[in-house]
Amino acid sequence: MNIIKATIKNLEQLLPLFEGYRKFYKQSSNTEVARDFLNDRFNKKDSILFMAFNKDKEAIGFTQLYPTFSSVTMQQTYILNDFFVDSKWRGNKVGERLLDHAKQFVINNNSKGLTLETDFNNPAQELYERLGWEKDTNLLHYTWLNK
Repeated sequence: MNIIKATIKNLEQLLPLFEGYRKFYKQSSNTEVARDFLNDRFNKKDSILFMAFNKDKEAIGFTQLYPTFSSVTMQQTYILNDFFVDSKWRGNKVGERLLDHAKQFVINNNSKGLTLETDFNNPAQELYERLGWEKDTNLLHYTWLNK
């Protein structure tokens, strides 16, 4: 398995994984809009995408990090917003390797850490906790949506 920092050259390989991620979260497929969205991320350089490839150079998973800042600690931090492994490859440590790669990226960039949110019933919670992620029980998370 090989993990790379994705570039716009990987866009077409990333698209099926991204669409699979969106379907997992019950979103309808829209490949053209997804392509535009990812193209914007690459062109605007406002996210970091890591992709996992098997030995046959097939894209099998990805994670997307968005940079933000903590004013309290005056440090950069990252939101691990997207994380997906093709269902055929789950249970083969692909997710673990992607998460470890993201953690190493944060360490190498001397950033504060990584934050993620997930559904209450997402089975990946077991993986997060096994890899040392801590469930935040001290803070509430609120969202305002522009409807």
